[in-house]
Formats: sequence, structure tokens, C-alpha cells
Amino acid sequence: METVSVVIPLLDEQDSLPELYEKLCEALRDTYAPEFIFVDDGSTDHSWQVIEQLCADDQRVKGIRFKRNYGKSTALHYGFQQASGQYVATIDADLQDDPAEIPLLIEQMKAQNLDLVSGWKRNRQDPFTKTLPSRLFNFVTRKVTGIPLHDFNCGLKVYRQEVVGRLELYGERHRYIPLLAWSDGYRGIGEKKVVHHPRKHGVSKFGVSRFIYGFLDLVTLIFINFYMQRPMHFFGTAGVLSVAAGSLITTYLVIMRLFYGEFLARRPLLLFGILLILLGFQFFSVGLFGEMMVRQKRDTRMVNVAETRNAESKDQVV
Repeated sequence: METVSVVIPLLDEQDSLPELYEKLCEALRDTYAPEFIFVDDGSTDHSWQVIEQLCADDQRVKGIRFKRNYGKSTALHYGFQQASGQYVATIDADLQDDPAEIPLLIEQMKAQNLDLVSGWKRNRQDPFTKTLPSRLFNFVTRKVTGIPLHDFNCGLKVYRQEVVGRLELYGERHRYIPLLAWSDGYRGIGEKKVVHHPRKHGVSKFGVSRFIYGFLDLVTLIFINFYMQRPMHFFGTAGVLSVAAGSLITTYLVIMRLFYGEFLARRPLLLFGILLILLGFQFFSVGLFGEMMVRQKRDTRMVNVAETRNAESKDQVV
């Protein structure tokens, strides 16, 4: 029987955990050999006591407890490190996602030969103050990254084991797991509409600060994934645009001085044009410095090798 590891990050969800565990067992019974990894991200209620009891009652249950709250990305990172199944699923502990969707997501992943399948909460059961920022976030992320997903931050996802083994999660990077996988060469990313329920217990941990931090992390990830190995392309482009704009401004002012006799000593536009030119050369300098650092510290271990072949063997090595 194929194995699946279910990673459940949680914070103050003591009332939801027993029911979630029962639903997970029911959903995966007779289809997969599961293990359940509960990651307590510094709960202040009795969530850990519930997890301890589940561990005592079922050897398939593992528990990880943080001494303080580190965030969902860190919780997922440590949960992935403990996952040993052929497939890895993630689900939030608030009972809003249906565990019965996990086998369906895995079947879609196998049928379409995908690396990752993300849930899409098409009919989301959350207040407008939460769904509106989420829709804006997903729209911007979809347009910027080119990855055709409608719900990047859905907590319900399934992966092949090798995908999660290469993920480095911290900050708010859990929102961009599809982008991280895509940039590492895993282009088989799919999506499935999933059922979403209203929250039954506790309160949502969503806040405006997470929304802001998420966009800042998006900018960081785009730079790291697309320009980390070629910083001159980024800073050089910015430098060219800055120098070009500054040159146009100063050329215009020189023409105004020579042909129209306009006095320029107190024109702020002159200072702005010179500033743009100097800023452009600074961008060039930063780009060159970045290129030198990349060449000195290039790490071939980050390369995701698809296969190697030689004359003696036709076997694929991944």
C-alpha cells in the first residue's frame, strides 16, 4: 500500500484536533498507509496535550512542539523534515478543509503525472474582509509569476516526496510553495476545486500584517528566483533606465540654456537629472559586485539534476 504523510501546522486548535484526526483516519482508511504529523506552533491552549494523547493512542501520529510561535512556514518546514511517505499532504487544523479531498488530490496528481496539486477554495466560507485581500493577493501573484493557480495559499495541497525535500520555508514563504517548486524545475503543478467549510472552533489567525509581509516576500522571491544567478541583469537594467532618464533631462536643460538662454542654476530638474545619472552608475556598481559574489560563491549543490546517463547503463538516476 502506498504511503502518505499528512502535515498539520496548528496554533491554538485544541477543540478541532480530535475531530480532524477522526476525519483524516476515515478519509485515508483502506486507500493509503498514513502518518500524521502535528506541528504545534507555540499554542497557549491545550493543543499539545491533545497531540500527546493522540500519539499515545496511535503510533502513526507524530507531534512536534515549538517553544514559541515561529509562523506557518517554519511549522511546515519541520513537518516536511519528518515526513517519510511517498506522498505528502498538508491541511490546516481548523476543519475548514475537508480531509476527504486528500485522496482525490493524490489521484489527480498520479493520473496527470504532476508534482504538486493545490486545492482551490472556489466557494470560500470566510468573511469579506478576508476573501477580498486573498483574491487580490492571488491575482497579483498569478500575473507576476505566470503560474496558473487561483489559490496559492490554500492550506490543502499534496506533493511528491522529492518536492518537499527541497523546499526551504521561512517567513511567509509557505504562500509561495508552488513558485518555489516551479523555480526548482517541478513544472507539473495542478489545481482542484475543493470543499471549504465555515470555521467551527476558535478564531482565524489572519491579519493585515501577514498580507503585507506576503507581498514583500513575493518581491524577494521573484528577485531570488529570477535574478539571483545574474544580478547584473536586474541592476544593469535599472542602471540603464536611470542613466537614460537622467541624460534626457540634462540634454533638455542644456538645449534650453544654449538656444533659449534659460537660467538653470536654480532649476530643481537639473539636480534631479544629475541624481538619476549618479544613481544609474551606482546600480551598475552593485550589479558588478553581485556578479563577482555569484562567481565566487556559486553552489552546484543547488542544481536539481533530472538524470544522468553513460554508455554502460541506460538507467535513469534522479
